[in-house]
Amino acid sequence: MDDFSVPVSIPLDSDGFLRRECPTCEGEFKWFSHDEGDPDAEVAEQYFCPLCGVPAGCDSWWTPAQLAYMQGVAAPEIDRVIRESIGDAFRGIRGVTFRQNADFGLGTPTPDPLVEPDDMIIVEPPCHPNEPVKVPEAATARLYCLVCGAPFAA
Repeated sequence: MDDFSVPVSIPLDSDGFLRRECPTCEGEFKWFSHDEGDPDAEVAEQYFCPLCGVPAGCDSWWTPAQLAYMQGVAAPEIDRVIRESIGDAFRGIRGVTFRQNADFGLGTPTPDPLVEPDDMIIVEPPCHPNEPVKVPEAATARLYCLVCGAPFAA
């Protein structure tokens, strides 16, 4: 089976921020979603949680709701690829007849669309002002830069 991908859109708030969840402290915040090719976007191999300062890989920041949504949206395409792969595996074998079950599926329910509320306040770290984040208002006393982890206060 060849690799395949299923594009899934995750909504941004009205200011262009994407909700994230720290894999360490499990606190939620938002980071700014730069357009592709934006020269102001910092390229990083890891990011630092603005709430606790602990770094993690770039793909470690999805919220549980985002992961469930992505799985639900991708499930029909995964079902189709599995059905086709099974059919291809039995095709051409003498004495074997394979009929696909149209009811086969992973049973993943279709998710409701995600809605991103306009919550939290925007803060800019002094070291990387081009990488603002949104944090809960109560969490502004001690923050960390998303890119380098340097502490700052809002």
